[in-house]
Amino acid sequence: MKLPLANAIRALSMDAVEKANSGHPGMPMGMADVATVLFTEFLKFNPKDPHWPDRDRFVLSAGHGSMLLYSLLYLTGYPDMTLDEIKNFRQWGAKTAGHPEFGHATGIETTTGPLGQGITNAVGMALAERMLAARHPGSVDHHTYVIAGDGCLMEGISQEAISFAGHLKLNKLIVLWDDNSISIDGAVELSSSEDQLKRFQAAGWNTLAIDGHNEDQIRDALTKAQKSDKPIMIACKTVIGYGAPKKAGTSGCHGSPLGAEEIKGARQKLNWSYEPFDIPADILAAWRKAGERSLDAYKAWKSYPQKDKIDIKEAVAKYKAELFAKQPKEATRQSSGNALEMLCAALPELIGGSADLTGSNLTKTKAMQAVKAPDYSGSYIYYGIREHAMGAIMNGIALHGGFIPYSGTFLVFTDYCRPAIRLSALMQQRVIYVMTHDSIGLGEDGPTHQPVEHLASLRVIPNLLVMRPADAVETLECWQIALESTTAPSILALSRQAVPAIRKDGSENLSAKGGYIISPAENPKVTIMATGTEVAIAIEAQAKLKAEGIAADVVSLPCFELFDKQPEAYKKSVLRAKLRVGVEAALKQGWESYLGENGIFIGMEGFGASAPAPELYKQFGITADNIVKKVKERL
Repeated sequence: MKLPLANAIRALSMDAVEKANSGHPGMPMGMADVATVLFTEFLKFNPKDPHWPDRDRFVLSAGHGSMLLYSLLYLTGYPDMTLDEIKNFRQWGAKTAGHPEFGHATGIETTTGPLGQGITNAVGMALAERMLAARHPGSVDHHTYVIAGDGCLMEGISQEAISFAGHLKLNKLIVLWDDNSISIDGAVELSSSEDQLKRFQAAGWNTLAIDGHNEDQIRDALTKAQKSDKPIMIACKTVIGYGAPKKAGTSGCHGSPLGAEEIKGARQKLNWSYEPFDIPADILAAWRKAGERSLDAYKAWKSYPQKDKIDIKEAVAKYKAELFAKQPKEATRQSSGNALEMLCAALPELIGGSADLTGSNLTKTKAMQAVKAPDYSGSYIYYGIREHAMGAIMNGIALHGGFIPYSGTFLVFTDYCRPAIRLSALMQQRVIYVMTHDSIGLGEDGPTHQPVEHLASLRVIPNLLVMRPADAVETLECWQIALESTTAPSILALSRQAVPAIRKDGSENLSAKGGYIISPAENPKVTIMATGTEVAIAIEAQAKLKAEGIAADVVSLPCFELFDKQPEAYKKSVLRAKLRVGVEAALKQGWESYLGENGIFIGMEGFGASAPAPELYKQFGITADNIVKKVKERL
């Protein structure tokens, strides 16, 4: 029987939460039996080589129950998950954060806590496994397991993920639903009455329902799940806080310590007579043996080629020379699409996609084939109208390894995938978001589709590169930055309307500095700073000011985050005039540090309107003439 092994999880969980005086003991205690059978009999992993590419992935989507994962990592012998780390749960500097944080400890496959993100990451991992298996037959064959709770399944993103996984028949994906009928406010029936089994079935999944405290039923279900021809959800009926004499089965054990008296009663009920954090030698030995159960599979595994570093400098240099020769006048979304033709040929690991806007985002190259069941050898993913899931699935693909994911939608819909973008940044994943129709310049679709606050709101996310290129050359340079950025995701904000070619020559990636003088003047009195499509307007204003005897530099600022990292001396050499003007078809927030006390901002003050783009720029004053007027008034 596995019960003593499962009780080790329960004891560590309730003891760690009690010592921290903070945490969620209920879920780990309720799902301990399921997790024990999974880790001791089914999961393929090697604590001594936790990055083994062909390991099974385990995602704790219900991340608030983090002590379940930490207990499992300690018990199975992950070297960096020590008993001291368990004792320091939720404390400064500990690997055992309140919710699992990717990168804190090995064995944590993804950051979870925001409900629904984990199950959707897992879809990305399962998809990456299928795509790699298609490319490397015989070297890739593993499952992705998820523990998800009621909260995960209530979040809207879960429906996007479930629908997508069912459509692609990701049969190596196994979701274990902690069906305990409890949420924070109390019984789940207060807010939900849907039939989850029928919901998954309708989306193309197989389903099973078991007693989550019955070892034989758990084992039988997992055995069947491994042979499933579709993704499978196993509804595990459990008691939250299993073993707690008074709080079990109630919301009282969801997010609070049990308390000394309740823990004493739980020890008695579970027949666990040991001191806090004390795991008997025989039980720990059994767990450590379970951590070695996959060694034969590990030794037999045949590796597949992996590229840890990319080198596209030669291909980029050649293509940049072509751009200098052609001097194309085109929308930067078109520049991006053209650049991708070259980049995807050079980097087969690039996996593209779009949320039902392929023809607008221009994210699919001529050679790309769709990823679909049962042939997963393609390199383009049709995400459908699932922006939130798209971001989280890309996170899962990046976390899995083997691919560099990018995909697109309109910039205004970063609102729909912002939580996934935030987690890309938090986990330091190379995920590339191609966000087109980047301003009021999209025109007639009107204010619902015209992003005005989005650049500012994205720029405040730490460790996110927000890039808005001015022409085809800058677009290429921004793609190079995004691909070479191994510890940060990128947003490429691209235009619908055409822009002239501005950069004429030069091999250096000037966009990598974040900002630079793109059109200098002698002894400038004014520095006009702009991004994206407004750089051309700034250059037009520069010429008109020159005609009136006013010298002005034009500075392109494709990436605030990279510019802010430059040495102060460099920044001063770029922003060298006392009067500074910022030009962007967006809100002012974020420009203040560049403008200084007396700076001028030419941009939006509210929402846009429905009209042709040139008329909108005129009506909102984002014109060369208005720049000249404002500068002359100030001078």
